[in-house]
Amino acid sequence: MTTHAGVPARGVAVYGAVLRRPGTALTFGASVLARLPIAMAPLGMVLLVERTSGSYATAGAVTAAFAVGTAAGAPVWGRAMDAHAQARVLAPSVTASAALLAVLALAAPAGAHVALLGLLALGAGLAFPPFSAAMRASWRVLLPDHAHRRAGYALDAAAVEALFVLGPLLLSALLVALPTTGPLLVTSAVLLVGGLGYAATGPARRSPQDRAAAPGPADPTEAAGGARSSARTALLASPPLLAVLASGLAMALAFGATDTSLAATARSVLGDDAALGMLFAAIAGGSTIGGLAYGAVAGHSSDARLLPVLLGVFGAGLAVVALVLAAPGSPPTPLLLGVLFVVGLAIAPSLIIQQALVDGLSPAGRTTEAQAWLSTAVTTGGALGTAAGGAVIEAAGVAAAFGAAAAALGLAVVVAVVSQGSWRRADAAAATTGAPAP
Repeated sequence: MTTHAGVPARGVAVYGAVLRRPGTALTFGASVLARLPIAMAPLGMVLLVERTSGSYATAGAVTAAFAVGTAAGAPVWGRAMDAHAQARVLAPSVTASAALLAVLALAAPAGAHVALLGLLALGAGLAFPPFSAAMRASWRVLLPDHAHRRAGYALDAAAVEALFVLGPLLLSALLVALPTTGPLLVTSAVLLVGGLGYAATGPARRSPQDRAAAPGPADPTEAAGGARSSARTALLASPPLLAVLASGLAMALAFGATDTSLAATARSVLGDDAALGMLFAAIAGGSTIGGLAYGAVAGHSSDARLLPVLLGVFGAGLAVVALVLAAPGSPPTPLLLGVLFVVGLAIAPSLIIQQALVDGLSPAGRTTEAQAWLSTAVTTGGALGTAAGGAVIEAAGVAAAFGAAAAALGLAVVVAVVSQGSWRRADAAAATTGAPAP
């Protein structure tokens, strides 16, 4: 794929080349809309249930049920999408999830018991499909050229980062303009429209056989994954793949603890709840720019050796935040914003590299399920990190919670460093014999 002048697209121009590919902008746009509810639903549940029950504990329990459901359901839907056309799986699952969210929105003000609300949230989460894993499979269909596919992955990661800023902002605006049930009902509608819109796109309607026959992949890492083992191989029996999932879980622990710590920083340290938006914008803005910059650099590997470096930058930045908050006096907000921006620069590239490793290490015909397992690891880690961060804040303060998040990233670095050999052996085994690495 080239620019209009016949010269291969380079730098940021690669994103224009990607979006000009037939069907790409529509498919990507629909997937972004379909994923917006994952950034809106948890906060919408917290606000709705707390306002109707008067209990943050009840609201937290209901939201946790939704998180458990999404983590448990993602691999199931991923495996189904590997076996069938995505549209056949997405249409009923999206409809069910959206319907259950709507019922939850109406049941809470009616005084439904917390057990019923929890079951509705659990069901909505179980039915919520892993759109990021589905879109990654669609990128492989839409972009046969590896350099442009890598740019597509980066564009996708940057969009997800932006969603986690836009989603809460949109929900806050809806809360002002609509009744208590309004934000979660709008979330349900967005999920239905976005999900069915994505299911109607060309890549989502392709059968597994058609996806396998698509041009490419030009990415040698993904090609190795196809030769590495058969579709009957148990995904979680691969130590190299488990190592990627473990690094993602440890990184997500830091995500969850950081989110809780940022909220506590705004309220307890800076004394201004409105500052939370600035803090999130700094770290998410850095991640968006980091992901786009990474994707604009053409590459031909998963860059596994770069992963511990990026995770180390992430962890070191959080350690600096902990030191700033632990120092006497009021912390300078500009310094906090600057450090958080630098921290964010490492986030999206780390996620992109982990996703590329999962592609390369998954058995042929099981990549969507493997990506869904990574989503499950990240979702589970985030939920655990959120809970752990709150407990550390209560016991030792905000600075200690940031320190705990940095420690979780230290664990992720150790996993990534120790796993370098197994990841190299897996690539070498696929390249020479087509057999799985020991």
